[in-house]
Amino acid sequence: MKKFPSFSQSSDTLTRELIVDFEVRPRAEFRNNFMLIPSDSIMPEFFVTQRNRLSVTYLGPGFKFHASPQELHVWGKSGTTSHLASINAFEFYIEPYINKRFSLRIGRQALSLDNGRLFSAAPWSQQSRAHEGIRLFYKNKINTDLTLAFTRPYGKHFDAAYSPVASHQYKFLAVHHLKYKVNNFMDLTTINALDIFEKTNVSGQYYPRITNGGRLEYTRWGIYGTVNAYYQYGRNASSKHIRAYYIQPEVSTKIEKITLRLGAEILSGNKDNVQKNVTNSFVPLYGVTWKFMGNMNLFTRFPADVNDKGLINPYLFGIYQVSKKLSLRADFHLFYLQHPIRDSGKNLSGKYLGFENDISLNFKPINRLEIIYGLSYTMADQRMELLKKVTDSDKTPVWSYLMISYIPNLFYRNKKYIK
Repeated sequence: MKKFPSFSQSSDTLTRELIVDFEVRPRAEFRNNFMLIPSDSIMPEFFVTQRNRLSVTYLGPGFKFHASPQELHVWGKSGTTSHLASINAFEFYIEPYINKRFSLRIGRQALSLDNGRLFSAAPWSQQSRAHEGIRLFYKNKINTDLTLAFTRPYGKHFDAAYSPVASHQYKFLAVHHLKYKVNNFMDLTTINALDIFEKTNVSGQYYPRITNGGRLEYTRWGIYGTVNAYYQYGRNASSKHIRAYYIQPEVSTKIEKITLRLGAEILSGNKDNVQKNVTNSFVPLYGVTWKFMGNMNLFTRFPADVNDKGLINPYLFGIYQVSKKLSLRADFHLFYLQHPIRDSGKNLSGKYLGFENDISLNFKPINRLEIIYGLSYTMADQRMELLKKVTDSDKTPVWSYLMISYIPNLFYRNKKYIK
């Protein structure tokens, strides 16, 4: 993909640049013996999805325009032979450059901040994720931006699960993001977010949820270390007071062709004696889960997927670069509840949920063509049955996929002229 130039330009020349790309991305998936949501009943399941996305970017004197309409198709899902999942726009915005430091992006746009844990464009999902609003950028020694977004009623002509915006439940969203390089070894990132919800079953009554925190990164002698931490407070859509936290320490290094990452995630949850009008369950906002908690997406809806008990996820990722075109990756996860589930029918007072292993091959035979094969399995504990993630813990949950992504450049033109 081409790297877009800075919005600053020479005082005596003007540039007009047009870039048109097209992506076709089919993906076949097979899953068995686990449930993404409690209502899942079709096992085993095999289906194919395909994304066809056109990307048009125009860079003119003093502004940038970008549009990426997409069509999503599904074969074999939920017993249907074939259906059109959605036709929508992933992104559609214009960005005027106020001056050399400031620009303002207006319209539907992806919001990818830091490592994607709280805000991500969700590139794995075929529809991806976007927000509608405005985003003010400032670029200098400190890079910072402020986003103001909103939701509105969206049409129901297509499957809402394949919309980049229909899943958002907030009424209004405000996000401030800052990136600062402290010195040659240390970087600081902060994210402060405010999302406002309409109270469940009560129209016109709103509650704010606030998330404050950031990441500290340190790189030296070939070792990368980081700590990511957030505190969440305010109220949720059920009007409960929120007192929750998230912590992610990680260390990584590269040894010749092998990259290793060792870390953990801790998402707080509720103890048995929590007050009825209080929740200690942290919600990771609008980020991605598979990147941190396993490709099988067993834990994506917080706090529902862990019954409000919180989650601890130690992980080890290993990437082996076989050649310039081929890489092998293996991810290992352990899952624990932060607080145990109390169940009168079974003596399951512990916290251990299971182990997941994700293996993938990434092959790039030519420029702009990527082929990925993945295989994942989970060794589930009986407590997974209580969470309704598996129906029988004696059976091994399996997920596998094959995905091809080809993004040819259809047109490119760059024209410079004197004022």
